[in-house]
Amino acid sequence: MTYLVTHLDLVGERLWEHLLLCGTSLARALLIAFPLAVYVARGRRAAGPLLGVLGAIYTIPSLALFALLVPLEGLGFWTAVTALVAYAQMILVRNIAAAIRGVDAPSLDVARGMGMTPRQAFWRVTFPQALPGMLAGVRVATVSLIAIATVAAFINAGGLGTFLFSGLQNDDSQLIVTGSVTSAALAIVADVLLRRAEALTRR
Repeated sequence: MTYLVTHLDLVGERLWEHLLLCGTSLARALLIAFPLAVYVARGRRAAGPLLGVLGAIYTIPSLALFALLVPLEGLGFWTAVTALVAYAQMILVRNIAAAIRGVDAPSLDVARGMGMTPRQAFWRVTFPQALPGMLAGVRVATVSLIAIATVAAFINAGGLGTFLFSGLQNDDSQLIVTGSVTSAALAIVADVLLRRAEALTRR
């Protein structure tokens, strides 16, 4: 822990890089996953194959996926974002779709009886009721992204994984501990905050 205490400026810099990487990836992943989840929740014919493809992507080892993307996009931040967005899809689509499917049918019947259009019923009834379940998916995806993002240092994307790889290359346990502790702490904080947000929406 000595290195962590004596290099707070550098740790803060790497932490910010990690937050930026995960935040950018999560935002982009949600933009893609939300419409896909709505599609899956409606039971479209291609929903099964779509989930199969997303599941297959999720099973690819992170180092392998990063290595596959480097020839296409090069080293750095945006290549890591592409990989993280791909990894997040399985978690987000499944959880958001499940949350939408779990909305009470009587509520939707009442909305239709009041003359709401399908779009109005979705945003005024389905979305608010499904929001806690959606946030649960976002929470799981966020914690996963924080963990996988440490590997992004392998392709020069920065972040807390830099400490881990430097520690392994130089046989420096202090660097390894610094990377491990800060990554774990970030994941725990993110999990706690999103759990609170989820609880608030349930009320």
